[in-house]
Amino acid sequence: MRLNLSRSSLITGRELVITGSKSESNRLLILQALIPGISIENLSNADDVEVMQRALSSEADEVDIHHAGTAMRFLTAYFASTPGRVVTLTGSSRMKERPIGILVDALRSLGAEIDYLENEGYPPLRITGRRLKKKEVKVDAGISSQYITALMLIGCRFSEGFKIRLNGEPTSVPYIRMTQKLLQQAGVSCEFENNVIEVSPIPRNIEPRQLTVESDWSSASYFFSMIVMSPVGTRISLRSYRAGSLQGDSALVGIYKNFGLRATFDNHNLNLEKIAEPKHKTITLDLVNTPDIAQTIAVTCLGLGLDCYLEGLHTLKIKETDRLEALKVEIEKFGGKVDLTNRSLELQSPQEISGGATVATYNDHRMAMAFAPLALKTDLTIEDAEVVSKSYPDFWTDLSDLGMQWKSD
Repeated sequence: MRLNLSRSSLITGRELVITGSKSESNRLLILQALIPGISIENLSNADDVEVMQRALSSEADEVDIHHAGTAMRFLTAYFASTPGRVVTLTGSSRMKERPIGILVDALRSLGAEIDYLENEGYPPLRITGRRLKKKEVKVDAGISSQYITALMLIGCRFSEGFKIRLNGEPTSVPYIRMTQKLLQQAGVSCEFENNVIEVSPIPRNIEPRQLTVESDWSSASYFFSMIVMSPVGTRISLRSYRAGSLQGDSALVGIYKNFGLRATFDNHNLNLEKIAEPKHKTITLDLVNTPDIAQTIAVTCLGLGLDCYLEGLHTLKIKETDRLEALKVEIEKFGGKVDLTNRSLELQSPQEISGGATVATYNDHRMAMAFAPLALKTDLTIEDAEVVSKSYPDFWTDLSDLGMQWKSD
């Protein structure tokens, strides 16, 4: 489905309820499968979460997770540590291009039986579940925090405790901290200090508990972008959020001060208001801990006519698409100039945006949603717009509620 977005203005003062965090939901679903007595409230309705739920309840010989990279990493560790479970774990053609060798090597060193069915280092995988007995593993910390999280989540299965030693500087540390906090909320002790993570066994006679998923901060990022592309005084409220979030992307509150946005908390509401125009013509940010909001920030700068230099982006090349290359191609359709390295993006924004461009989404939900706020500045078309269902199925409906105008064809 293609969406033709007409230049629009936001209706100020509206309130939206945002779905639960995909990242928290998928972690808690694995913990629910491992630890007795866990119930979950405000679970995300994202495709990736539904994929995880189906996979965990499936008894089939083959599990297809389609484009869900988080599910591929977490389920590889989960199935490998489930005695008697024999399964082929596969996905989309893009998933078969996304590396998983670091995680597989770590699991094999613990005694896991995992075979590559096509290309070495990449899905699909044939997994024969075993009780893993080795109590310690070393893993490269600089590629993807999801490899580390996958190991942390199964750490509570080890009867004598489990230790992960991280080699190098960890990337996306807030996601590791999120996993640590969720383990603790689930009743499992977990410590992370000096590049060493220690996970204790599930306590005997653990009490049942209900855990609530906070709304998704990555999804909130697109509304931060829309507010700052609007006139001073525009405001909306997003529900349900809390100060002191487990999610690294809550760094948006500080980052978007650069664009003249004020964010405040009122009970479970996150109130966003544009209070000023940006003071600086160039934005420089290190997003090593928050790479999922890089696309949003780059497009925000484009929409505001600001230059930016964003670094810490090395993980973007192994996402749903090569997000760095995709950003360069799509931004330049609007007249921007983008220079890339493997870790950074530098944008020179045009004085005036070229109108009427068609944005390709590359099977990547964040490409569609990051570029949608540009409809506050110009007409544009989003290809394959339904890709947003991967993390935020209600996105286009919520934009309509805010006054954004679009037609499908």
